This record gives sequence, C-alpha cells and structure tokens, in this order.
Amino acid sequence: MPEKKQKHKVIVYSAEWCPWCQKEKAWLKEHNIPFQEKDVDKDPRFAREAVEKSGQTSLPITDIDGKIIPGFDLDALKEALGIKE
Repeated sequence: MPEKKQKHKVIVYSAEWCPWCQKEKAWLKEHNIPFQEKDVDKDPRFAREAVEKSGQTSLPITDIDGKIIPGFDLDALKEALGIKE
C-alpha cells in the first residue's frame, strides 16, 4: 500500500473582505491542502479565538498543527507544511 502523505490540521481565520486571506486560501487549494475556514465576520467567537491564539487582530491567522502563523507568510506556511519548492 502506498504511504499516505502526512495530513496537517490547518485552520484559517479569515474574512471575505481580506485580500490576503483570499490569496492564502487560493494557495492552499492550489497545493491540495485541506483546511478549515473560520470566518471572523460570520462568528465573533472565531475572532476571539484568533486573537487568543495569535495576540493579533490582523488577518489571516493560520493554525497549522498548533503553530500560529500571522498574515500570509508563504515561507512560514511552507515550513509548517513541509513543502519544499
């Protein structure tokens, strides 16, 4: 049986109006990385969660296996996901 690719738990705190959020989600989809989206405008609990995890109010905030990445930081995303390009 072929070895399965390591799965990461990815949560993206975002908002529809945020261009960097859209870029990050598109990048994740392009790399076939499943993620859970938590829209901070649709549920205020998500906004509180994002601030508690990151200490920041900017978006996106990404949680990859408990590692918090503020903003659309491509290098940090690749490192956390083990992507070498």
